[in-house]
Amino acid sequence: MRFAHVIAAGADEPRLVLVEENRAAFVGDLFDGAPESLQDLISRGDAGLAQVSEAAASDVVWHDLDGARYASAVMNPPIVLAVGLNYAAHSSELGLKADTAPTVFTLWPNSLTGHDAVTAWPRRLSESVDYEAELGVIVGTAAKDVSAEDALDHVWGYTVVNDITARDIQFSEAQWSRCKSFDGFTPTGPFVVTADEVPDPQDLHIWAVVDGQTVQDASTGQMIRSVATLVSHLSSSATLLPGTLISTGSPGGAGYSRDPQIFLRDRSVVTVGIDGIGELRTNCRIDD
Repeated sequence: MRFAHVIAAGADEPRLVLVEENRAAFVGDLFDGAPESLQDLISRGDAGLAQVSEAAASDVVWHDLDGARYASAVMNPPIVLAVGLNYAAHSSELGLKADTAPTVFTLWPNSLTGHDAVTAWPRRLSESVDYEAELGVIVGTAAKDVSAEDALDHVWGYTVVNDITARDIQFSEAQWSRCKSFDGFTPTGPFVVTADEVPDPQDLHIWAVVDGQTVQDASTGQMIRSVATLVSHLSSSATLLPGTLISTGSPGGAGYSRDPQIFLRDRSVVTVGIDGIGELRTNCRIDD
């Protein structure tokens, strides 16, 4: 199944929708007390998802998605965890070592934004802003000290993430949260697909296009540490709560390392995508 948060015409608040092809049904209209957000749906477990599926099989009012406005596919997660240096090509091009354990940091909630949104930042803070296509993993059931063999049983679904980064700040500070947590620096979506739609998260084509130029083109099979390994490792020290978003790292091709370098400019358009999950577009603005 496929879900999104959509802002209907004339509305201010996003609502959860079930998506089929290019049409959507508001989940909150399917039955009394139905969930209105992805976080609410995840918290209801398998029974809640089955209830939505059963209701959607009956008479449903479908709406056209053409021209829809999207909010972040993941809203109000317990935490957003990001993994750095999880592809050998990316760690090499940045001149950073992929350590014996994953590089983990948090992303601030204000950084979340949706598909086709505008992400703006002041020129005085950075003119070295970069893109990073990443697979987002959403935890479904609480995971504590789980094995790699059992880790994927705790995954609810997957989404697309663009981990936008101010490189000059990244290389001037010891930690990476601030350089990646400007307002709007973590677009997600447009969709979240349930785990059953992704039989193997290590067999996905992932890519990025900036202003019409393909800049990243890889497979999630090139991860240094698989999704299962990451979930297991992160759960060893703290319980991963339902709804937690894990951004699993970016493949090679970052703008910082290219010759000549490619940084996001005023009115740049970035599209990052993962086959079978979706294409996520971001419109860039630089404030003078």
